[in-house]
Amino acid sequence: MPGCAHCGRTLDIIANQVGRNDACPGCDEDLRSCRNCRHFDLSVAKECKEPFAEVPRDKDAANFCELFQLGEGGLHVKDSRDALLSAAESLFRKK
Repeated sequence: MPGCAHCGRTLDIIANQVGRNDACPGCDEDLRSCRNCRHFDLSVAKECKEPFAEVPRDKDAANFCELFQLGEGGLHVKDSRDALLSAAESLFRKK
């Protein structure tokens, strides 16, 4: 069952019918974004398993990727990413 990667809400979407302007009814985040795609993976290059995909800079914003397939909503929380970035910035700040 497809779900939102931002809030984890289950979505009633059949056969990958997600338009560029569709938003999650739970958190109002864009559904046709990298984070909601089944090919999104933080552990691979460009965070995308598709080698021929033109990966956008903003993984949370809606895009026109032709290889998009709605994923299962694995909760790729951006808050944890922001926390990691701020921790790294504080580590390398000049004192």
